[in-house]
Amino acid sequence: MTISNWPVSERPREKLLTLGPKYLSDAELLAIFIRTGVRGKTALDIARELLNEQGGLKPLLNSSPIFFYQSPGIGKAKFSLLKAALELGRRYQEETLEIGETLTDSQTTKRFLCSRLGDYTYEVFACLFLDSQNRIIRFEELFRGTLTEASVYPREVVKRSLEHNAAKIILAHNHPSGNPHPSQADQEMTQLLRDSLALVDIRILDHIIVGKKDSFSFAEAGLISFI
Repeated sequence: MTISNWPVSERPREKLLTLGPKYLSDAELLAIFIRTGVRGKTALDIARELLNEQGGLKPLLNSSPIFFYQSPGIGKAKFSLLKAALELGRRYQEETLEIGETLTDSQTTKRFLCSRLGDYTYEVFACLFLDSQNRIIRFEELFRGTLTEASVYPREVVKRSLEHNAAKIILAHNHPSGNPHPSQADQEMTQLLRDSLALVDIRILDHIIVGKKDSFSFAEAGLISFI
């Protein structure tokens, strides 16, 4: 039986319009993109098979284009539509923090950083440059590395901070392994950057490490003041 023959309350699109997207499963949301099924399978059947085959939504969405091209019911057109939707979502997340906006909520900051750094398969070190009133001046990815480390140069961090006339800064980097807990090297690097920036009267407000499903805040853990 095709989806069009299902009760209206069970059809993914109608369910979304009636109840809202948060009430749909991953498979139901994906089925809305797939739109049509193939012989013997509905769009929802295809969505469930794709999710099962790749082990979940995130692994699926990070799969290679070839995987989607070769999947029944997908093809290049639907793959393009799906990637466009993902990019719109990413840009929406970025716009939750805008130039000139005052940072007052650490959770919003962490969500922003997770959206920017969480999908990288290699380490990236980035900075949020702020003025004296905690207003955002700029976000920059400064260094890129390997699966397990990225070389960070304090001189360059100080240079960029001065160029942006920043009074405060939030450091951030990701752990592609998934565990956001800081290593000893992370703590030592944070101490070095704090001492270097203090020489030019720039204060580190936080250092946030982004993992696969969670993040770690040095400030919330009390490490900024005591490392």
